[in-house]
Amino acid sequence: MSLQWWQGPCQPLDHVARAKAETRQQQLTKPTGSLGRLEALAIHLAALQGRERPSLDKLWIAIFAGDHGVVAEGISAYPQAVTGQMLANFVTGGAAISVLARQLDAALEVIDLGTAAPLPPLPGVRHLQVGAGTQNFARDPAMTLAQAMICLEAGRDSIQRARAVGCDLFVGGEMGIGNTTAAAALACWLLDCPASELAGPGTGLDGAGVAHKARVIDAALALHRAQIDGPLQALIHLGGFEIAALTGAYLAAAQQGMAVLVDGFICSVAALLAVRLNPGCRDWLLFAHHGAEPGHVRVLQALEAEPLLELGLRLGEGSGAALAVPLLRLACALHGQMATFAEAAVAERPS
Repeated sequence: MSLQWWQGPCQPLDHVARAKAETRQQQLTKPTGSLGRLEALAIHLAALQGRERPSLDKLWIAIFAGDHGVVAEGISAYPQAVTGQMLANFVTGGAAISVLARQLDAALEVIDLGTAAPLPPLPGVRHLQVGAGTQNFARDPAMTLAQAMICLEAGRDSIQRARAVGCDLFVGGEMGIGNTTAAAALACWLLDCPASELAGPGTGLDGAGVAHKARVIDAALALHRAQIDGPLQALIHLGGFEIAALTGAYLAAAQQGMAVLVDGFICSVAALLAVRLNPGCRDWLLFAHHGAEPGHVRVLQALEAEPLLELGLRLGEGSGAALAVPLLRLACALHGQMATFAEAAVAERPS
């Protein structure tokens, strides 16, 4: 396969800015290391942003939505119509992520990649309609190569819009009934493990429902395994439109030098896929929380990720990442606004 855009080089970290940030941390009026991980976060953000004192004033949240044909296998507690209904809820301000975006003074964009039922144009929604949702991957490949490319590019385009307005941090979210099944199937292939280890309740399946979900995934993996020769083919056969868009966004952010805060299970699977497609993007990914979906911990381990929060969240929408933003902003504020020992005329620890 010829070089695809996502295989291009990612931006390097700024080691000069990192060194300056490390020196500053050592001079602030506190015992060295007393702010724990907040110190390391500020230093890493300095390296990402190329400045001694990083800031996260401008936040961009993009919600990617798409339906999933595998819902026909009875793997969701909610009907597929909810995907389209939630698009309207996002832009009219009633969804959790809408509330959080307002509180954070964040830009919020909503991208419709393809719902099972046609939707009228919704003000504030970018309707791409790549297809009427994915195909049922229990029987056929989830999408075509062309559809996967469009979705990857949709993520890249969102990053370009974020960059045009000077965004400091990108948060991706997702909406799509059935998408924990697609994410678990992808993760099973990426991690080479059975569905019983990764399948979870999603929107609220009981134990029997989770067991059925795992059987559907295992059967799909057996059906497609011979045709999957790498992460891109895994996405085509098992993924979702919104997972593809998230993957494209994470890759493009790293290439363009924009920090990313990754949300829960589905977003983390997209992040793992992005890292498999281009390992250089890993440095640009921060991880917001450890969610309640049982497969999330395995995916985080594979990414060597240390999430910021553990609140038992399983909503999606980018909500967990949005909740972690104030923590990152405070880490930057402490790093940038605390006085040094010299400025405050405070005696330092004798060397």
